[in-house]
Amino acid sequence: MLDIRQSVEKPRMKEKIPNFQVGDMVKVSLKIKEKIREGERDKKKGSKEKITEREKIYPFQGIVIKRKGGGIRETFTVRKDSYGIGVERIFPLHSPIISEIRVLKKGNVKRAKLYYLRNKKEE
Repeated sequence: MLDIRQSVEKPRMKEKIPNFQVGDMVKVSLKIKEKIREGERDKKKGSKEKITEREKIYPFQGIVIKRKGGGIRETFTVRKDSYGIGVERIFPLHSPIISEIRVLKKGNVKRAKLYYLRNKKEE
């Protein structure tokens, strides 16, 4: 059973993942697909609009507060403060929408989960 699971998961796993841990400041670049409608819309004659699709890179920068799981199911949580409001996002590590993970600053923490950052306020 274990061999079957590994044979299915192995091709879907990313090979180049930077070495980061809890407490590090990371920048995660996400690939977002946008659909844009161009042209006119006429109810009587039918639609004359053209839908184009483009890909955008959306950066999310913050501190890693948690890593969980293993293998293809591994996830990590990144927290940032945006205009005084804390925003947390959970990313699957081997997701195809993640184009790049860049470590900006290494952290020096002594805990596995940094949930206490939720209660801290920046002054």
